[in-house]
Amino acid sequence: MNRTRTRLSAVLSFFLNPRLLLCAGIGWLVTNGWAYILLALGSVLRIGWMIAVSSAYMAFLWFPFTPEKIVTLIIAIALLRLFFPHDRKTLKRLRVLKRWAVMKWHGRKRRK
Repeated sequence: MNRTRTRLSAVLSFFLNPRLLLCAGIGWLVTNGWAYILLALGSVLRIGWMIAVSSAYMAFLWFPFTPEKIVTLIIAIALLRLFFPHDRKTLKRLRVLKRWAVMKWHGRKRRK
């Protein structure tokens, strides 16, 4: 139980880092937020093409093969490295997660 609590605390402290949240918010605006803003503006100003484009994009996001969340995460990590290059704790955690993912991936490929 204590080990689970420690891991959960580490994961939450990583994802609830204000710098990462800021970058994730900007990444979300780049990938999704513009569509919501465009829909709101189109509805208020009664501009049909804005409503059509934003509605079509939001409908597209509901398809299961949409890589939008992956792209948002990639943008957030890139912005984190760009805006906060001296945030050693978060960047170290990202390097550790990358190493872990690579090890898992290569381990999975060898077992087949």
